[in-house]
Amino acid sequence: MIYDVAIIGGGPAGYTAAELAGKNGLKTVLFEKNSLGGVCLNEGCIPTKTLLYSAKTYYTAKESAKYGISCENVTFDLPKIISRKNKIVRKLVAGVKSKMAEANVDVVVGEAVVTDNSTDGNITIKCNEQLWQAKKLILCSGSETIIPPIPGLKETDFWTSREALENKEIPETLLIIGGGVIGIEFASFFNVLGTKVIVVEMLDEILGGMDKELSGLLRNELAKKGIDFHLNTKVIAVDGNKVEIEKDGEKQFLTISRILLGAGRKPVLSGLKVNEFMQTSNPNVYACGDITGFSLLAHTAIREAEVAIEHILGKNRPMSYKAVPGVVYTNPEIACVGKTEDALQKEGITYKVKKLPMSYSGRFVAENEMGNGVCKIIESDDGTLLGVHLLGNPSSEIIVIAGIAIDMEMKVDELKSVIFPHPTVGEIIKETL
Repeated sequence: MIYDVAIIGGGPAGYTAAELAGKNGLKTVLFEKNSLGGVCLNEGCIPTKTLLYSAKTYYTAKESAKYGISCENVTFDLPKIISRKNKIVRKLVAGVKSKMAEANVDVVVGEAVVTDNSTDGNITIKCNEQLWQAKKLILCSGSETIIPPIPGLKETDFWTSREALENKEIPETLLIIGGGVIGIEFASFFNVLGTKVIVVEMLDEILGGMDKELSGLLRNELAKKGIDFHLNTKVIAVDGNKVEIEKDGEKQFLTISRILLGAGRKPVLSGLKVNEFMQTSNPNVYACGDITGFSLLAHTAIREAEVAIEHILGKNRPMSYKAVPGVVYTNPEIACVGKTEDALQKEGITYKVKKLPMSYSGRFVAENEMGNGVCKIIESDDGTLLGVHLLGNPSSEIIVIAGIAIDMEMKVDELKSVIFPHPTVGEIIKETL
């Protein structure tokens, strides 16, 4: 059998491409060597957000007196938190399997290898000692955890996100290498549950790539809750429960219970280039998701997959990266979309900044007793919206408003004329404009 489309990798990019292809009448086969849903569903986005919501619920219960509610002897049960996470993952993986069946996608469990990708014939794939052929191939093989070359690290029983998500005991002290999204979300989770958390970051601020000012404000909020941050610092050696760090030539030793790698992820294949329709140098081979190395975000992967399948179907709508939201699901949340000040300065583009505290939103004040937050809006000289950056709950839910506006290249006055429901936290965007 010759398939219209073969897809390697069953994460957000892979299963999105498979479902869309199948529903549009393309004979489709999807190869996945582990579990459908990829890293995002099994050991990334969904499980981490499940844990973080449990931690947020626990924190809210402990702080309930602020809202006139009395809760005594509030405790948590980590094994039950992990069990609930596993239940949710199983449910959503089953949902992906159901989608594949509904779209008539053939799912093959096993490691797939391309044996022939010539441009003038069908592409041949080997999996489970069988050969498969397809007219088009979409590579969605994802990313893997970065393991820094730190002396002594490999001899240590360190955690990646996979081990941290399955752990059922709270470490007394947790050192997190890397202050990116992965590191900061786990720092927030374990801090709420009582672990002494130490974050070591080589850069001068956490969450590189996001708005630097808001990242600093979030770091201050987390520091108030007991998280220690070592910026401009690198881990130079690990020896059991002893970790040696260095800043400005000065070294010190930290005694810890566990190490968690939060230095990020890297594409499984490096150096892969794609055009605006996600095609590689072989026009019959596409690449989507983390493998492209652009943002390593599930929502980016989903849109890339849609662009690839639409192109195969003859709809030439190019991929746009100008409004890719980034969210960190800490408490408080931080969310950004569009250009940052740092990026605009490097590009030599002039801009204007408008800022308001989140407390200008009545809904925010009602739901975030003593909470802090900021809405920052960046616009061009002609009033075009360039970037929106939010700190405060629920930034993850309202950033989409800004994303749509930036994607549509709206002027500030145009967005300001839109009627926002009252009272909502989302009104802060209109208030800031």
